[in-house]
Amino acid sequence: MGRISEAEIATALDDRADWQRNGDAIVRTVDCGDFVGAVEFVNRIVPVAEAANHHPDLAISWKNVTVKLSTHSEGGLTEKDFALAREIDSLAAID
Repeated sequence: MGRISEAEIATALDDRADWQRNGDAIVRTVDCGDFVGAVEFVNRIVPVAEAANHHPDLAISWKNVTVKLSTHSEGGLTEKDFALAREIDSLAAID
């Protein structure tokens, strides 16, 4: 799986309104209500990321979780990043 083009990235971001481009990555911050909610959200991401064998950078800051996706082995964004972003969006909708 190779990197996707700038045009493909722009189209994919149109479908992921909560995600923003940050260099060679896409980033989303989710408000989980409180610290416990933030940790629970991260715990829901873990099995999905493991199943995809694609591991996001995660940062917890009190009630917020920032998720950063990039395919490090490809040096940028691939369809794998947007597939995991879709799954994370589904998990965020639970909150």
